[in-house]
Amino acid sequence: MRSLLSLFSLFLIVSCSESNDKDTIKPILPNNFSIHGEILGAANQKIFVEAQSSRGVIKIAESQTEVDGTFKIEGNIKGFGLYQLRVGKVQVKSVPLTLCPKDKISLKANYATFEQLPKLSGSHWTQAITKYMEIFNEFAYKQMALINDKSITEEEKIKQFFIIKKPLDIYAKSEMLRDPSNPANIVLTTSMTPAMGFENWDVTNLEVLKAVLKAYKIKYPRSPITKSLEIQIDQIKSAYDQFKGTNSSSQQVPEINLPDPNGNKISLSSLKGKVVLIDFWASWCAPCRQANPNVVSLYKKYKSKNFTIYSVSLDKDKEAWKRAIQSDGLIWTTHVSDLLQWETPLVQQYGFNSIPFTVLVDKNGVIVGKNLQGDELEQKIISLLKK
Repeated sequence: MRSLLSLFSLFLIVSCSESNDKDTIKPILPNNFSIHGEILGAANQKIFVEAQSSRGVIKIAESQTEVDGTFKIEGNIKGFGLYQLRVGKVQVKSVPLTLCPKDKISLKANYATFEQLPKLSGSHWTQAITKYMEIFNEFAYKQMALINDKSITEEEKIKQFFIIKKPLDIYAKSEMLRDPSNPANIVLTTSMTPAMGFENWDVTNLEVLKAVLKAYKIKYPRSPITKSLEIQIDQIKSAYDQFKGTNSSSQQVPEINLPDPNGNKISLSSLKGKVVLIDFWASWCAPCRQANPNVVSLYKKYKSKNFTIYSVSLDKDKEAWKRAIQSDGLIWTTHVSDLLQWETPLVQQYGFNSIPFTVLVDKNGVIVGKNLQGDELEQKIISLLKK
């Protein structure tokens, strides 16, 4: 099961300075935080407080548990940030800590479930983290069962994912609005970001994130966390605006009418009435060839549901184009090319400068998305096929 901490890589915290000068004597700083408690089943285990940074994991403090699993660890941090408490040699055995200077934290846990159900106390952020991890653990358990369920379709799995995630999102949103400046919100923000693109994302989440950022700017104006959150919000807003603009457009797809490998012309408009993924690619394009198995998978999944692919090659060599179609198992028949490579007028007409490049078109011949990928693309195809 995924560690909760693995979800927080957006927040890179430089918690201690590193010097390249080996002769520099670093001052010993006084301890300004402590964590004590008991981890049942963790006798004589190394225990660490660490921070993620742009340079990798930085060790803040180190100690060792006693025979009965009790421990105390102390250290110095520059300021509020996201850290982790790790026990033993396994990276997954870690829990998130939104430590602040002067924190005196207590922890109760079992080694077997350390990263899932720790009980933290001693600071105003510990209760929110403990409760969130409890809900997250239940979600992760249900998610794993969903992934392994072979009796339901991928479409149903996507629906169920948002249903089982809802309690996590509800708790995170209510806590963040109740106390926007709470350090625990670093962790809770992960529930407010788009999980699978913007199709099922609640846009009001953006206002929740902005409320937290406003509070952090007042309380933690110099924290790298505050700056990271601001960057993240800007990126989400920009991506959402692009998604909204693309998907609210009523732009009719420009016509394409080019020959297939046998010299017979196939027009894009002849596919009207189907959901069409226009895939610009080429035999010489390594990223295109690497993406082809995913394109094939989409075709096989939804070809019987009024979905197809219109492949436009930017090849010059007709034989290389034909070999790539066969080699990659591109089993649909709608393959076209003018064999002009980058000289094709389609580059300007469709506005792209790199491949692979995709355009998703609905049953009415209207562009509904460009360069969508992965779950976001599949989710959009599913929603269009329902209409």
